[in-house]
Amino acid sequence: MTTKTVQARSATTPWGAAQVLETASIPQRAGERRFSVVVELLETQGGERLVRFAYATQGSARRGPVTMRARDLERLRASLERAPVLREALAM
Repeated sequence: MTTKTVQARSATTPWGAAQVLETASIPQRAGERRFSVVVELLETQGGERLVRFAYATQGSARRGPVTMRARDLERLRASLERAPVLREALAM
């Protein structure tokens, strides 16, 4: 489980370009498949904050619904201890 503050990385959203402010990543495994659930705090050019949930495989974010096991939510909470701004945005 990793959490980091990201330096000047951009993301494309339906609301336009945004900067990635913080990221929490929780490694997952389903059978032989390995991937991560990624939670990112984004900020648009107008200052609006967005939270994005995604899957990541080999470092690339993938679209689609994100499904987590209940026990992984505890890992997410622990990861958010190192991402205070993202934790505040999620009110966790």
